[in-house]
Amino acid sequence: MAQQKGIIKLRGTIGDITFYKTKDGHMAREKGGVDAKRIANDPAFQRTRENGSEFGRAGKAGKILRSSIRSLLLNAADSRMVSRLTQSMIKVIQADTTSVRGLRNVIDGEAELLIGFEFNINSTLDSTIYVPYQASINRVTGAILLEIPSFVPADMIVAPSGATHFKILSAGTEIDFESETFLEAHTETAVLPLNKLPTVAITHSNIVTPNSTKPLFLVMGLEFYQEVNGTMYTLKNGMYNPLSVVTVSGL
Repeated sequence: MAQQKGIIKLRGTIGDITFYKTKDGHMAREKGGVDAKRIANDPAFQRTRENGSEFGRAGKAGKILRSSIRSLLLNAADSRMVSRLTQSMIKVIQADTTSVRGLRNVIDGEAELLIGFEFNINSTLDSTIYVPYQASINRVTGAILLEIPSFVPADMIVAPSGATHFKILSAGTEIDFESETFLEAHTETAVLPLNKLPTVAITHSNIVTPNSTKPLFLVMGLEFYQEVNGTMYTLKNGMYNPLSVVTVSGL
């Protein structure tokens, strides 16, 4: 691909050249590729079809995970989060050692590979909060737990400039990737001041189905606020709010 220069930027197709806009600027590329019918039927493109099938499955898996934590994602996601999550889901699917290529899936893969995935690359969880929290999943009871000991916010949280308050959020989600359904529970603290006073110990208990046979996820995040005349305002529209997968229990 090539980058468009000059004052006038084009969009659309002229001859064999397609002009379009991306986050990186105005681009141009030559039309090309193999006929779709040939890709769908030619034995020479068997691997292409297999890769396409698994890529589509990864995209759907990422979408259902995002949907299950939508209430938290509204204020914590970067512009390329969807594509980054799809790539991580592809790695999960490729870890499936029981299904044939093209039919590999999340259920038989390694969902634990998603641990540490950051939904907002602009602000990661581990670079924002330095409290030694505990994340656990109890499949028998369905309890997806986040436990945080008492801490001093001003010492243990790296807040963006202008922030005066914060809150901690978590969500436990049980996902059926085959039927594309989920069960979710989430918890959040009150809005807390970024000061030198120790917090109380924090426990979030997010309950899903006891004895579930589906993959279970725990995500944790922070939201930052600025107090102005007694009113709390979300800081920078959530640009610096971290949200991360902190633990996973596959099958």
